[in-house]
Amino acid sequence: MCTGNADTKFTPSFQPLVTTINKANAATSSSFSFISCESIASDSARPSTYSTASSGITLCNQSKLANTLKKRFWKDVSVRTSPDGAYTILLDSRPVRNPQTKVPLPIPPSKSHLATAIAHEWDLLTSAQQALRAHLTPLTSIASRAHDLVLQDATTASSEPSPVSAAPHASRTIRTDIVKTLIPYLDTDTLLCWAPPPPKEGDLTLQVVPSLRDLQVQAAEPIVAYLTSSIWPGVQLNPSLEEGSILPSQQPAETRAIVRGWMSGLNAWELVGLERAVLAGKSLCVGARLICEWGESFKDVRDALTSATSYNEKRFGIEEAAQACSLEVAWQTGRWGEVEDTHDVDKEDLRSQFGSAILAVSGTP
Repeated sequence: MCTGNADTKFTPSFQPLVTTINKANAATSSSFSFISCESIASDSARPSTYSTASSGITLCNQSKLANTLKKRFWKDVSVRTSPDGAYTILLDSRPVRNPQTKVPLPIPPSKSHLATAIAHEWDLLTSAQQALRAHLTPLTSIASRAHDLVLQDATTASSEPSPVSAAPHASRTIRTDIVKTLIPYLDTDTLLCWAPPPPKEGDLTLQVVPSLRDLQVQAAEPIVAYLTSSIWPGVQLNPSLEEGSILPSQQPAETRAIVRGWMSGLNAWELVGLERAVLAGKSLCVGARLICEWGESFKDVRDALTSATSYNEKRFGIEEAAQACSLEVAWQTGRWGEVEDTHDVDKEDLRSQFGSAILAVSGTP
């Protein structure tokens, strides 16, 4: 049973996001780091099932561990508000912990909807073993990732050793690793990879109207226009594939430098949300558009556009992002049909990842 105080209820506009994530969790998998059972329970609650013998874990202890993981060791899930305003998710009286730092996972005061959604995420689990499956805890994993980055940013800013290191074994920072990982997606961006123009002559049965390229260009234009006018003013974004080529062409050096600087300046939650969205959709442009639409730091940009009489577009959400990233798949399956347990699973997983990114970056004043 999931409980919480009055200030941790869902904001109505976010309920569809949680519904989408829960629907996808039943059938999808993810590559994000999992949350171990060892990280969510206090020391006193962890079963002593490991043998210290040189031979390793005994068969008896393996059996005990397996039986323990099959059980749900908590009854109720709730959200507690800390004195500093941050939220903590409790499994009975035990806090959900960050798997890296082993400390209770704090959710910022502005993200009550995320804290409540994480509580629901844990309330849906039927065993401790399910906590080992990342696709069942996407919100917990993205919140833990953001918390690691918050701690490391604070350590880097103060230039003093942190009592709890987010990644003590890493030679590079999480922030620089994320930026380094995401910047190549700009050159192979799904949104900017367009199909070749349809043949002007030949077999008329192969000419479909509108063509795949027409649909891709139509989907890309408003997103690129938004980014190059409101987020990266003056930046030039070229199609990834030149006509007749199968090799992507690199974006201009100035474009890469501006986008890299923009990513480096994002706060921890928005950078981690961008990472989740880009890795899911294989599109830096779509990920950036999604984060700008929902991120707390971009409220002024949204307010400015909303006040403009020419801006009457629907909010860019899960469906809009998913459709922009999967146009070719939708076009091909529309002609030839879906592969069961493949295309349908991928479709739900994509929406789950986008939904978790939106919940991570959004917030209330």
